Amino acid sequence: MLSNTEKSEMLAQRLSDCGLRSTPQREVIYSVLLKQRDHPTAEEVFARVRPEMPMMSLATVYNCLETLVQCDLVRAVNFERSPTRYCPNLCPHAHFHDEAVGSTHDIDLPEGLLEQLKSILPAGFTADSVEIIFRGRAAPKA
Repeated sequence: MLSNTEKSEMLAQRLSDCGLRSTPQREVIYSVLLKQRDHPTAEEVFARVRPEMPMMSLATVYNCLETLVQCDLVRAVNFERSPTRYCPNLCPHAHFHDEAVGSTHDIDLPEGLLEQLKSILPAGFTADSVEIIFRGRAAPKA
């Protein structure tokens, strides 16, 4: 587990690699995403940062999230007709979206599965990324 200092340094380095600088707004938004890994929407991130930075606008939250996605610090997870959610887990994984309650969960993938999936592409095609999303509901408890 990385310390807060290590997280800040990693954020600053990744932003610098993208030709950007770390700002207090980017730092607090990134921290919020790492703290509670529940795939929040921009509006949920906005509600979480308000106590710490009450003057931050929703537009700033959207801009910061877009920057974090562009710099490969978080992933944007899209479900049809639903707001974009943000995931700080950069390891290869799938998502399960519980349509009954709207929650999203990370699903670890077996080693080599993504390479297997990429191998079934037609000749002459390569995939830069693979997204696996399961949709459904949590099974009733027995």
